[in-house]
Amino acid sequence: MKYKIIVDSSSDLTNDYLKDEAIDFEVVPLTIHVDKNEFVDDENIDIPLMLETMKNFNGKSTSSCPSPGDYVKSITADYNFCITISSKLSGSNNSANLAKNICEDKNVFVIDSKGTAGMMELIVDELVRLIKEGNSYDEICSKILKFRDNLNLFFVLESFDNLVKNGRMSKFSALFAKLIKIRPLCIASDGDIKMHKTVRTRWAALDAMIDEIANSNIDFNNRVCIISHTFAEDDALKIKEKLLARCPFKEVRIRPTRGLCSFYALTKGIICSY
Repeated sequence: MKYKIIVDSSSDLTNDYLKDEAIDFEVVPLTIHVDKNEFVDDENIDIPLMLETMKNFNGKSTSSCPSPGDYVKSITADYNFCITISSKLSGSNNSANLAKNICEDKNVFVIDSKGTAGMMELIVDELVRLIKEGNSYDEICSKILKFRDNLNLFFVLESFDNLVKNGRMSKFSALFAKLIKIRPLCIASDGDIKMHKTVRTRWAALDAMIDEIANSNIDFNNRVCIISHTFAEDDALKIKEKLLARCPFKEVRIRPTRGLCSFYALTKGIICSY
């Protein structure tokens, strides 16, 4: 195979996402550890069981990234593009870069998505477009970074517990939200998680997210929006309806979160990428 696109499982994608004779595709799983239980984030993960186990466990649950060896096994094409969750949130990107150094006989371009979930899916789609367009390897590497830098990600969560426990968000921000009883609208900013706006209720936060997206200075007609949710499909459908009433996106997709994103977003979490 001449080309291959590799993503880690924080992308919420599965191995059958891309079926193309010229482009191979593979998802490398992360792993979630709850008490003595290990949940590998592949097609067989039982997400309801994982969330229930976390709920019933008083200790700290953790996640672990793929090893360099896991990535080495996935690098099988002449030209490989590897997309990872933000390097500021996980060691997945570092593992992929170590694998790149091991695979000296192949072309490997590691892309720090600076986000997760739908942002990674959008990067996959753009890579496919650039390959099909006939761009050279170097041109694809240059153009995909420019594309990534124009993506946006907002999210609204019911609970920030796992983000705080695992050092992905400041304890002060979460404590502030709890004490004042607010619902923050958060954003991925250059790979970091930051509070963007604070409101009083969950739907006020979701409506604020819709307002932010609608006020974006972008060409909606050439953009795809991905709404990722953790067991909140009805809310995702309402958000889609509200977005399309104000933003003429080329397409709005609704996608359930897989293991890693469910681990951090928890039930009712909403992530919007565009």
